[in-house]
Amino acid sequence: MRFRARSRHVIDLIFPISLFFVFAVSALSVLILAGNIYASTSSRLRVNDENRTALSYIAEKMRQNDRDGAIDITFIDGTNCLAMSAVYNEVSCTTYIYEYDGMLKELFINDGIPVSLKSGRDIMELASLSMDELEDHIFHFTAVDSQGTRSTLTVSERSTP
Repeated sequence: MRFRARSRHVIDLIFPISLFFVFAVSALSVLILAGNIYASTSSRLRVNDENRTALSYIAEKMRQNDRDGAIDITFIDGTNCLAMSAVYNEVSCTTYIYEYDGMLKELFINDGIPVSLKSGRDIMELASLSMDELEDHIFHFTAVDSQGTRSTLTVSERSTP
């Protein structure tokens, strides 16, 4: 009885190696594409969140302090500030919201005390914030974030004098 010896060809070695190589390259390509898509999506979401958060914060503060014309835009030390007046425990106070040194800031202070804008509490990074009173009790805000993205908000006081 003769046993037949199986002859080995080069293709028997090259085919599985090339198949593994194609699979590895495909898997690596999918991972790189997924990483790029994730990075760009998270970057866009972060940029949108920065501006929306700043403008939403301003709108919410205005709603909290919306009492008979207590909201106004004042000019302090060369900076436009949103000033919201209120009375707490029979003491008149003002909350100022403004942009100072690349930060959105808030300063809560008793009336009659000198205002120092650098004393405000940092809220978040913001490249610039402009504010205008379009008509009586209608305010327009434009925020520019650290990436240069511009967002706008127009808010009206609900309770007017």
